[in-house]
Amino acid sequence: MKNINPNPFTTRPEIEGTFGVVTSTHWIATAVGMATLEKGGNAFDAAVATAFTLQVVEPHLNGPGGDVPVILNDVRTGNTEVICGQGPAPAKATIAHYRGLGLDMVPGTGLLAACVPGTFDAWMLLLRDYGTVRLADVLTPAIGYASQGHPLVERAHATIASVEALFRQYWPTSAAVYLPAGKVPETGTLFTNKTLAETYTRLLRAAEAAGGDRVAQIEAARKTWSQGFIAEAIDRFCRTHAVMDTSGEPHYGVLTGDDLRLRPLHRLQARPVGAGAGDAAAAGAAQGLRFR
Repeated sequence: MKNINPNPFTTRPEIEGTFGVVTSTHWIATAVGMATLEKGGNAFDAAVATAFTLQVVEPHLNGPGGDVPVILNDVRTGNTEVICGQGPAPAKATIAHYRGLGLDMVPGTGLLAACVPGTFDAWMLLLRDYGTVRLADVLTPAIGYASQGHPLVERAHATIASVEALFRQYWPTSAAVYLPAGKVPETGTLFTNKTLAETYTRLLRAAEAAGGDRVAQIEAARKTWSQGFIAEAIDRFCRTHAVMDTSGEPHYGVLTGDDLRLRPLHRLQARPVGAGAGDAAAAGAAQGLRFR
């Protein structure tokens, strides 16, 4: 342990060991990731389990409708790759559509701001191609904390409090989850998201119905997400609910089930810093584009 900082005080403690390390922004998610390693999973399994738990215990920072860029290194091949789980704009999110609504800027909240969710498929691809455990192994901890509860962190409490009026007046489905008993939940109180728990439980059942093969279950989960009940629910909500946003007016969404079904997921091999701009310029020149 020669690299341990001899200074006894630090706000950024160094972590060293002989087995493995998991770090995240929440202690419960970190514990879930470490438990995954201790049960025989590899680093990629631990990352996926940690990520799904973070969706539950830090809802003010991330969730299943978000996106994620994953940078990974596979020691077996020596390759560093990127899984681009960043969400593109929906097909109907055109300049003409927004201008037709009288908007010159995309509202920062509400349904018009929604991208095509990329995080779920990115984590599934990581689990399928680099992990070793089953889908149930990475989803079960998140389902447990969503259904049984976890102590709400202070920043989640503060974030919910900051949008309490918006939830009460304009976003009733959000209020149903984040204002239990009609109140902002206090820091440290046991907080649940039973809707999310039920969603992931149903998705897991659909995946396991594909049989005992690990990869088949992951592929079934991906299909359920992008073409099954989840995509259908997103499509239906965006078509039938006009939601208030920062423009001061309610708007229907433009995200559809087809966006989820047709969303391309990119895997890229990372290159040395500095290579990207030159390659992009060369590709742009070949297509008659100019770069500034």
